[in-house]
Amino acid sequence: MTSSYSVMPGCDPVSHRAGARTGVVLLHGFTGNPSSMRGVADAMVTAGFDVELPRLPGHGTTIDDMQRTGWYDWFGECRRAIDELAARVDHTVVLGQSMGGTLALAAALDGADVDGLVCINPATRPRDGETMAMIDDFIDDGLFVVPGEGSDIADPDSSDIAYDGTPLLPLKSLVDEGIVPMDGRFGELTMPLRLFTSRQDNVVDPSDSEHLASAYGGEVEHTWLERSYHVATLDHDRDQLVAESVSFVRKVAA
Repeated sequence: MTSSYSVMPGCDPVSHRAGARTGVVLLHGFTGNPSSMRGVADAMVTAGFDVELPRLPGHGTTIDDMQRTGWYDWFGECRRAIDELAARVDHTVVLGQSMGGTLALAAALDGADVDGLVCINPATRPRDGETMAMIDDFIDDGLFVVPGEGSDIADPDSSDIAYDGTPLLPLKSLVDEGIVPMDGRFGELTMPLRLFTSRQDNVVDPSDSEHLASAYGGEVEHTWLERSYHVATLDHDRDQLVAESVSFVRKVAA
């Protein structure tokens, strides 16, 4: 979907065409934007891969803009990026952080041409009934945005350009239309998965990663990040995360 809102500085998408045989799609998280994935994208470009880093609808502009979007908008942009990249390369890897990881898994389940997945602190489990009922009560009372976690980063010298609030209608869409339909289906996926999980995450419980790893149908290599919080691509372990992600893409391409 199109938007009349201006994109914040540093939040633009990235499309790098080098004529490579291998490409990487990078997907940012809920209320985030491409800036959180820029360092990973740059490393993939330096490694010689084609890269697509889309800005998901409603992100990187204003929270009012995001209020008009939901799962199908984000998933549509995700599939567009994957399909566009896969049409010009031989091997496609999708790397997603938080909701980006959820989108990557959903695209693979939807039959997208994906040879490998990298998920960083992905949301993979439906939320409990009490939490969803509370969200419904807030919405019924006319409260559509609640305070968010902001930049959940342990490194005091790093920050994330993310919305301060959490829009509840989009959050409900993420859970009900994105996560719930995948419940019980991760065993269908057989392409290799590289999974990174922050030991302390104040946004997505690390047990979501454990659930994915235990249910996944293919090879899983799982790394615990001991010094990072949720936005691990900008946190203390980012160099390790980037280097190991590049190595994984090369392994998939080989």
